[in-house]
Amino acid sequence: MNDIAIKVSKLNRNFGDIRAIQELDLEVEKKRIYGFLGPNGSGKTTAIRMLTGLLKPSSGEVEVLGLRLPQDAEKLRLKIGYMTQKFSLYNDLTVKENLQFIAKIYCLPSRLQKTRIDELLNIFGLENKINQLVSTLSGGQKQRLALAAATIHKPELLFLDEPTSAVDPENRRDFWEQLFDLCDQGTTILVSTHYMDEAERCHKLAILENGIKRVDGTPEELMQQMGVHVVEIAASDLRLLKQKLIKITEVITAAQLGARLRVLVKNSISDPLVFLKKQKGIMPGDRLSLVRPSLEDVFVTSTGEGRQ
Repeated sequence: MNDIAIKVSKLNRNFGDIRAIQELDLEVEKKRIYGFLGPNGSGKTTAIRMLTGLLKPSSGEVEVLGLRLPQDAEKLRLKIGYMTQKFSLYNDLTVKENLQFIAKIYCLPSRLQKTRIDELLNIFGLENKINQLVSTLSGGQKQRLALAAATIHKPELLFLDEPTSAVDPENRRDFWEQLFDLCDQGTTILVSTHYMDEAERCHKLAILENGIKRVDGTPEELMQQMGVHVVEIAASDLRLLKQKLIKITEVITAAQLGARLRVLVKNSISDPLVFLKKQKGIMPGDRLSLVRPSLEDVFVTSTGEGRQ
């Protein structure tokens, strides 16, 4: 149990008749990055708010860093960091003033505040922005400042709620490099996202849909265990071919990727290439090949109409 940062059993949260979280079981190892993957409304934010002690569960058991929630929520506060989906620092204060304010909230000793703030400014590349109003920062700079504020007290556990939803790909990549640095230093991280490439970076992840955990495991495990064949087809009229293939019972879904059609075929078909070549719309010159599953394929097969 000493290696587990978060342990959740049969967690539920209702808002009136709406079941936002349903029977969630969860176990997050320390010093790992765990991801919540799901669309808006899947329950990611609600789950995080319960795990941080900000929201009381309707039922179920929650233990975070050895503390029981919600009764030990106040004790947990100084052990965790939380970066919300919406930027929540003060636009009318400077970068330095924001960090000083957050340092005081976390009761950082005065003698350590300057040292820690200078350290964070250096780590997140904000040394030249120290006296700049936050309202004038770019989206990527605000993101780095928010992460600096969330980690100013060196939390054991860091919660990030869709932290990269408003930044460009380069800043997203740099942000994830910073997360891996934090993880290497001993911080456990739980991050929610709707980006497949980000979810694939996590050590483990859970796919949420309508408040229900559909699957969880390492990205590699989920891709190996999805139980479908993935076939890519190079053909002349992919739009017409897609419409024909998705009508076949054994075809779970088909999606165009550039000049190829990616088709998911049920595992009950022993030879998907031979099977597809016999279907109407496939021409003799079309090229079919079996390919490696992706996390997006896992998401499609475990949620919505693709779920078996």
